[in-house]
This record gives sequence, structure tokens and C-alpha cells, in this order.
Amino acid sequence: MPDLQKIKPPANATGVLVLADGTVLWGRGFGAAGAKVGEICFNTAMTGYQEVMTDPSYAGQIITFTFPHIGNVGANAEDIEAINPAARGMIVREDITEPSSWRAVEPWARWLEKSGLPGLAGIDTRALTRRIRDNGAPNGVICHAPDGKFDLPALHKMAAEWPGLDGMDLAAEVSCTQTYQWNETRWDITSGYGTNENPKYHVVAVDYGIKRNILRCLASSGCRVTVVPANTTAAEILAHKPDGVFLSNGPGDPSATGQYAVPVIRDLLSSGKPVFGICLGHQMLALALGGSTKKMHLGHRGANQPVKDLTTGKVEITSQNHGFCVLPETLPEGVEVTHISLFDGSNEGLRVTGKPVFSVQYHPEASPGPQDSHYLFARFTDLMDAA
Repeated sequence: MPDLQKIKPPANATGVLVLADGTVLWGRGFGAAGAKVGEICFNTAMTGYQEVMTDPSYAGQIITFTFPHIGNVGANAEDIEAINPAARGMIVREDITEPSSWRAVEPWARWLEKSGLPGLAGIDTRALTRRIRDNGAPNGVICHAPDGKFDLPALHKMAAEWPGLDGMDLAAEVSCTQTYQWNETRWDITSGYGTNENPKYHVVAVDYGIKRNILRCLASSGCRVTVVPANTTAAEILAHKPDGVFLSNGPGDPSATGQYAVPVIRDLLSSGKPVFGICLGHQMLALALGGSTKKMHLGHRGANQPVKDLTTGKVEITSQNHGFCVLPETLPEGVEVTHISLFDGSNEGLRVTGKPVFSVQYHPEASPGPQDSHYLFARFTDLMDAA
């Protein structure tokens, strides 16, 4: 490892990325000043950077965007997936561009500054992405110092001592703390967001880090949604008399969150209520059924992930954000694999034979991303109709 005491920043450097192995990458800082530590990952989506940065599933992560033009649609209050951003920072190749969208309310760099998120431009994101692809996602610190002064040994210490996401329960940090109702429907270009005035179903959504567009998709499918915190008991959930239960996406290690969530899910399965899980909800459903999960070498993050639905034979392009996966060989008899990744063959979905229970690893709400998978919400309401 290089002697960090002797490394001097280039004359124009106002930002730096310091990895746990001592690697130092200089750049230009933007957004909020300060340092944030996290896992360095990359996202391949060409659109929706605001949705990505506000996705609670990115808690504990610093996101490298492989698409070079970030900032061109600015920022607005409609495209956030959570009020408080969970990601810890962002890395881009080019300087943030000025907004050119009619929906922009403010420049992206200003939104980052207001949100307390540092950014780093001028990095060779292609080289960094290849490094992550070959060696896995490293821990690191991103630092924006407008005065160009950096304490590299201190930054390296932060990166080296950060424990990483393995074994970390982050759902507790991003979950709501009180039960609330949701009836806002999906966005329309002519009228914006709507309201579900005549719900047909009542769904309780367990919030492990739920995205707003998932709630909108449920509402657009005819559901009145009651959102409950991650640590809500099965008795409390069933007391709402739901037609179905939704297990949301979220960050962190499913086995850590599962310490308190898995017993609840098992009780919900015993109730006979239809259950639909997404992302972390999918992983913890697998744990509740007797399966196992593991941390992936890379994870899947982007809006261009091909998945095959084995029940129909169709291929859909999906939006994904996960660093853990279900091990299909550990699933017990009576649990079927329904979807697989066409990138690496990993598990992307399951269902319980003879029961109204299913889940997928990816994000059918498509925020950002293609809308190929919206049919899954209809699959959920069909199960509630049948029940």
C-alpha cells in the first residue's frame, strides 16, 4: 500500500475516493462537502438517477453511474422514492450537466448539496466498474473538500474499518416508524399522480425500505395500502384484516433483517393470506420457507437486466438493485423457481405450489426502468380475487 502521508492532491482536485486497500482516485467534488463511507457499487441505468439515489435499497452504498450524462433532467419533488436518501454518495465520469427538462425544479448538484450527499466527478468510471466487476464491490470513502485539503490516512482508516454490508441489518434504519395509509397512483404525463378512490383490495405492506412507486403500482392495481414498520408482528398485521400482504424491498443482509422478520413471515404464511415479496422481501420469504441466501460477487444494479419467467417462457427486461441472492438449491420441496437471470443464471423468483405465495428478486415497479414486469401486480390481485 502506498504511503498516504506522502501523496499530495493534484492542483485542481476537490474530491477523492479512497478504497479500503489504499487506492486513491482524485477528482472534482460536487454536492455536499464532507466524507461518506460505504460499499462502492455501479449502476448501469441510462435514466432515473434521482430515483436511484433515493431508493432505500441503496442504504450504505456509494453509487458509480456508468452512464456519462448525469444531471441533464435536473431534480424535482415528484421522482423521489423516499423522503430521506439512503445512498451515501455518487461517482460519475463527467461533470454534472445543467438541467434541460421541463420537469426540472433545481439543478442536480444543488439537490445533492441540500440532501447532504457528496459527489465525485472526473473518475474513470469504466476502469472503476471493471475493477468492481473483477474483484467485487470494495468499501471506500468519498470526500468532497472545496478547499482541496484532504487527510488521506484518516479517510483510509474510515474505509478500512467500515464493516461492510455482510451481516448488517439496514432495513431498521430506512423503515417507517409509524403505520400509515397510501392511495396515490402512478404518474401520468397529463395529470401527474392520481388517487385510488375506489379500492377493491386491502393490502398491508411491510416496509423494509419500500419505494414509493411500488406503493403507487399497488394503488393503481386497486389496492388500499396500509404500510407498517419492519418490526411489526404478524398479529398486528393480521389485525388490519388485509386481503393480502406485501413484503417490500430494502437494503442490507437478509439474514440479519430476518432475525426478526422471518418468524413474522412464517406466521403470515400459516394464515393463508396471499403474499407477494420483492427484492429483500423475496430473500426473506425464501429464508422463511427454509432456503438460504448469500452475498453476491457483484450484485445486479441497473435497468437492463434480462430475466426469464419460467412459468410463461417469456423474457422481460427488468430493473434490479440487490447484492444478495437466494440459493435455489436450498429451497425445499413444494417451492418452485419461477424466474432466472439470463446474465448469470441466479434466482429471480419463486412460488409455493398450491398456495397464494410468490416473490421476485427484481423491481417490477420500474422506477427507473422498463415496464415489462408490471403484470406481477395483476398476478397478486388475481390471487386475492381467488382467495
